[in-house]
Amino acid sequence: MTRLIRTAAMAAALAGAVLVPTATASAAMSGSSTAAATIEFAGGSANGLTMVQEAPKGTKAILEANPSAAAAAANVCGSGYTISVSAARYGTYGTVYTWTNGKTSGPNAYYDKPICGVFFNDTGAARYMGIRLNDNYTDTPAVEDFGTYSTYAGPVYQNRGYCGTAYSYMKQPNGTVVVDNKLGVGACN
Repeated sequence: MTRLIRTAAMAAALAGAVLVPTATASAAMSGSSTAAATIEFAGGSANGLTMVQEAPKGTKAILEANPSAAAAAANVCGSGYTISVSAARYGTYGTVYTWTNGKTSGPNAYYDKPICGVFFNDTGAARYMGIRLNDNYTDTPAVEDFGTYSTYAGPVYQNRGYCGTAYSYMKQPNGTVVVDNKLGVGACN
């Protein structure tokens, strides 16, 4: 059933689902709004997507290289997660995306932003893979999703995830590890 839901979500997103939150959906989200500096990327505005201005180097190029895949990742994260925080492509194996919803979830308007992470499988075949999302606070446990997936691992969420890390992992059927990387969530020290 999980595989069916994952495949349906991916198909809907790739078929051109537009991600523009309604006023009702935005009002229903908890937390207060912050005026995060966002910029557009080629292909993003057609899908209601932007990215944080201070996103790590390479994020914009990844989003612009395949706006449909970026939209699919945002769609997997759910309503309101339309601001890209970081993205990384790991060869021909997979692409990790992190998204926020423009809200704050605690007293620190910089670090306390809800983050969603998704690691897409770009191989076209099922692989053992996973994503682990850590926030910037040492007392918060990591949130992860590991298993054998043909489309993506995740979504995983951290309530105060900005300046955390997104760990991605994938191995081939023969056991060879082909992705074992950490990505910073946002532009942080």
